[in-house]
Amino acid sequence: MHRRTFSALALATPALWLARPALAREPEIYQEDGIAIDGSDPVGYFTTNGPVSGDAAFTVNHKGAVWRFADQGSADAFAANPSAYEPAFGGYCAWAVSQGYIAPTVPEAWTIHNDRLYLNFSLSVRRRFERNLDANIAKAEANWPGVLG
Repeated sequence: MHRRTFSALALATPALWLARPALAREPEIYQEDGIAIDGSDPVGYFTTNGPVSGDAAFTVNHKGAVWRFADQGSADAFAANPSAYEPAFGGYCAWAVSQGYIAPTVPEAWTIHNDRLYLNFSLSVRRRFERNLDANIAKAEANWPGVLG
């Protein structure tokens, strides 16, 4: 489901705001049109303290998705150690995974905790996720990857 479709459903039906049924197994990495995490550079969260747009000239294929990077150095760092930079729960909304389902994410709703990147559906959902961070991470880890279908 593309973000535009999801947004339209969310506006039309508040009860569906985060629910996204997994009818068939979803990809391990949150992606749209094959591009992981909205084209954001996952290394940038650690090196620039926030989201950085990736460039189609600097990519790495990993876990069935194309990851974009701001520069060759970031691409090389990711390729050498993807687990150090890839977001938890495949880049799906960490709060949603803690609740037993999946939802897309936006680059601006991020948290780094214990050297791990967590993404969320929105800034308000990120605040909810962070209220009891360690417990929510533990619940999400218990649900992952079963929530993929």
